Amino acid sequence: MAYRNTVEFQVFGDYALFSDPITRVGGEKYSYHVPTYEALKGILHSVYWKPTIIWIIDEVRVMKPIQTQTKGIKTLNYNGGNDLSFYTYLKDVHYQVRAHFEWNMNRPELEADRNEHKHHNIAKRMIERGGRRDIFLGTRECQGYVEPCKFGEGRGFYDDIEELSFGYMFHGFTYADEATTEEGKGKLAVRFWNPVMKKGVISFIRPEECKDVRYIKKMPVKRFGDGNFIGLKEFEREEVDLG
Repeated sequence: MAYRNTVEFQVFGDYALFSDPITRVGGEKYSYHVPTYEALKGILHSVYWKPTIIWIIDEVRVMKPIQTQTKGIKTLNYNGGNDLSFYTYLKDVHYQVRAHFEWNMNRPELEADRNEHKHHNIAKRMIERGGRRDIFLGTRECQGYVEPCKFGEGRGFYDDIEELSFGYMFHGFTYADEATTEEGKGKLAVRFWNPVMKKGVISFIRPEECKDVRYIKKMPVKRFGDGNFIGLKEFEREEVDLG
């Protein structure tokens, strides 16, 4: 389903590391085989972020075969010195992504900035320019690149595979200012789900549809105002800066 404020783009790179948290306890890192909802949302935050909006990831299409490569990484010990850890990366990745944004209703102080046309146009221009900030595929050492595309165009490696399941996976974080339930407000929560890829496409469930939610800690909500936010009053200036 395509929304009126939908954006579509492709993201690719030599390596990606969408960390499975279970494998990080001992200092090792092992990537999930597909990007998480949170990782793709983070990429969109690097493309264009405003506290007025919440990015909703709708679908991701896996364009290239899933390959992994393990590297020995020299890491620092807490007590000094170095240690050798093994990180397992995804290699030569390429994805198509479809997403849209919704208003963050937990921020009534930003109601005047709810200009759909403005945010949609800026987001599309930022995709054309490769993002406002550097793009990382799960972790900082995995540089990524963003370009506009039409979701579904081109030939994908898994187009003829009816269905692949990836088991129990991390979905994303729900931060205090994005919570949609009374129970979740003022807390940081982590979500899990069981993704299934059909003919190369994973359709994400919405954050509030995740059944397995675990609350981690209390979290204050940062408020925005004239001193730390560029809103509608700065629309013309922002347009000029972005060209």
